Amino acid sequence: MRTQAEALVIEPARREDLPAIVAMFAADPLGGHGDTVDPAALDAYKAGFDAITASSATELFVARLDGRVVATFQLIVVGGIAGRGACRAIVEGVQVAPDLRGRGIGAAVVAHAEAEARARGAATVALTSNAARTDAHRFYARLGFARTHVGFKKPL
Repeated sequence: MRTQAEALVIEPARREDLPAIVAMFAADPLGGHGDTVDPAALDAYKAGFDAITASSATELFVARLDGRVVATFQLIVVGGIAGRGACRAIVEGVQVAPDLRGRGIGAAVVAHAEAEARARGAATVALTSNAARTDAHRFYARLGFARTHVGFKKPL
């Protein structure tokens, strides 16, 4: 018998995936990004999607289970000088559908992000998590991520 994580298909997101992706962010009470499923906001999300697809440094992914978008993340790979010119990967916007959390989907998504980062030449992978997400912090620690830095954020 297959587990849900084994049945996942993880692939680059398509424009038609935006409503499902946005719905996951809008349903997240800790996100604090002001995401909404209001159709009037769809053009803003389309512009963001277009900016991602226009860049060779970043890609938006989705995980599908029986055709349904059940998770998403964005992978950004950037060059650097520190670490002898090492490339670094940043994983952003990891979301799993609320009704499917705790079933291995998040771990599969993060493993996929790590594999993609390696394939693109990254020496390290980093992510940030809202300070209020204590469950997510334990999850990332279980996957081998260490708290090595303190993050700061300033709205512009």
